[in-house]
Amino acid sequence: MKKKKEIYSINLLKSLLEFYSPSGFEDEISNFIKEELINLGFKAKKDNVGNVIGESGGDKPVILLCSHMDTVPGKIPVKIVDEKIYGRGAVDAKSSLAAIITASANLLHEDFPAKIILAAVVDEEGSGKGIKNLIKQKIKVDYAIFGEPSNTKGVVIGYKGSLKLKVICETVGGHSSAPWLFENAIEKAFEAWNIIKNFRHEKEKLNSKFYSLTSCLTKINGGSNFSLVPNNCEIEVDLRIPPQIHPEEILYLIKKKVNFAKIEALDYVKGYEINSNSFLVKAFIYAIRKVSGSQVSLLKKTGTSDMNILAETLNIPMVAYGPGDSTLDHTENEFININDFLTSIKIYEEALKFLVKI
Repeated sequence: MKKKKEIYSINLLKSLLEFYSPSGFEDEISNFIKEELINLGFKAKKDNVGNVIGESGGDKPVILLCSHMDTVPGKIPVKIVDEKIYGRGAVDAKSSLAAIITASANLLHEDFPAKIILAAVVDEEGSGKGIKNLIKQKIKVDYAIFGEPSNTKGVVIGYKGSLKLKVICETVGGHSSAPWLFENAIEKAFEAWNIIKNFRHEKEKLNSKFYSLTSCLTKINGGSNFSLVPNNCEIEVDLRIPPQIHPEEILYLIKKKVNFAKIEALDYVKGYEINSNSFLVKAFIYAIRKVSGSQVSLLKKTGTSDMNILAETLNIPMVAYGPGDSTLDHTENEFININDFLTSIKIYEEALKFLVKI
């Protein structure tokens, strides 16, 4: 039989999942979270972009617990089957959000000496509007823990950076019956893509998915008519960049190599990696071993998260941790194992307790 706190945690997660909250539509869930935090004993407010920020009354250290309330689009009926909860955001990342809320509340009622700043942010799946607005508020914290899926027994110590490019090729078009007379903008765009795809950097480690560059052609638009040699083509490319290389350097080098096209950087963020000997990493290694008795996986992810954005401003230790198999992110079969979810709450609690032992 599950304990009262466990039943509350499961019901909280189920409630969060029942709010359909794709990026840009977080208003209802944010109101719910704000009221929930107030009822749990936090000082809570909702900022001008919709983030919900709760604070405990402790002192030092100051620990930021941050997760996001938005999801990708696509409804999944919320249901519990065979000790699994299904729903959009069950893995990414409402189970992490519910876990940090519950863990923080449990410690709050134990007179936890540290100050906890709990942030439920918007737009993580979009342009990062939520975390960027949190940064504008100039929060001062000693540690940051992001609620993101790490499969319960792992902790994320690194994320790759990203560079999103638009490549614009323009030529003088003509009749498609004489293609040898004219430059084809679509062919020029594919020439640009092949250069970007095969681009290498001296700081890469080609035998590592984390420490090497990758690129993905994500969008193409060009041409207008069967009988015209295309005079315009735009492609968009998503590059993932290891922490040892700055996206601005990649942008500069690609512009030099693809000098026959216009290159625009739509967005970029630097990669992040924390030293595995950091006190914060040790806190999670200790907590995972204590609660689960398992070996700990130190994960370096090829994706990018809000942690990257915060790391560009705050020079503090950061990790990401949470329940769930990230291969289920954004899928039509997204679910979280209830026991893993409940285990993650205990791991959060033990890691937070470890951080006040200094």
